Amino acid sequence: MKNGFFHHPRSIWLTFALFFGVSLILGAIYGKALSAQAANLVVVQQDTPSGYAGPEACSTCHEELYETWSTTRHAQAFSSPIFQRDWEEEGSNFTCLECHTTGFNADNGSYSHEGVTCESCHGPFQPGHPEALMPITPNAELCRSCHQSTTDEWMASPHAKADIQCQACHNPHSQTPRAATVTELCTNCHKQMSDSFAHSTHAESGVECSNCHMYTPPRSEDPIMGLIPTGHTFTVGSEACIGCHQDTVHTRDTIVQLTGQVEAAPAENTETLEQTIVEQESTIESLKAQSTVRLYTGLAQGAIVGLVTGGVAAWVVSRRIKVVEEEE
Repeated sequence: MKNGFFHHPRSIWLTFALFFGVSLILGAIYGKALSAQAANLVVVQQDTPSGYAGPEACSTCHEELYETWSTTRHAQAFSSPIFQRDWEEEGSNFTCLECHTTGFNADNGSYSHEGVTCESCHGPFQPGHPEALMPITPNAELCRSCHQSTTDEWMASPHAKADIQCQACHNPHSQTPRAATVTELCTNCHKQMSDSFAHSTHAESGVECSNCHMYTPPRSEDPIMGLIPTGHTFTVGSEACIGCHQDTVHTRDTIVQLTGQVEAAPAENTETLEQTIVEQESTIESLKAQSTVRLYTGLAQGAIVGLVTGGVAAWVVSRRIKVVEEEE
């Protein structure tokens, strides 16, 4: 016996419409889920403890360090407009969050907190802290997880050979040098460098050690993925000299022209300059004539004085001769 339900045209269309509508709804839900994943719009699953307490929890005891950190690039590693722009241009790539967030989970693209927080370096919060310590190994390997290009340069430097780690020069909490100036930081160890001509001359001109020993070409664009030269090999190449002496690096056998002063000098009137030259030439000729007159006048005066002096001397001598003859 045949069931007319399956052959009724209206029932067929209703069945088709039902399955078609359900498929559209499921497809829309799936597509929205993919879009959210592509845009990396993820949140931490609240029902699964992440183990990260967050920087605010650390501030309860370490308030001063928290205040220092809160204004650094580490704290703004995720919220920075430059990162947000570049991250969007990169298609919101999950791998960027490994360095720009804390507690990043590569399996599902989730993270615990935005930015590089305390637990990025110290690890997840230990329930027994402070009795349970949260120590770190302060060496370049810790920084290398994000600052790869910088640590690669450092590995090729004399600092690495001398086992001078990143924290010897950088304060990790404030991200500032451990001295008021770069030169003061360097001279803590390199105390004799100012004795050489190159170092002393540059120091007198206000040049810092890093201007030459960490020179990098000026950037016209913002760095992408952090892969930029940072000068941590500390070697001085020709590009460091050219950076300041680009006008004279190939003209050492000529006199350096003060181009800045020449360009700043006011323009002179040509007719005024020519008139000045004529007047100066006339003055020179007059001085030459006066000099000649003075020469002949001096000769005449010398001749007269010589005649008078010579006559007097001759008269005195002749008188003495006569007196001597009379006495004899």
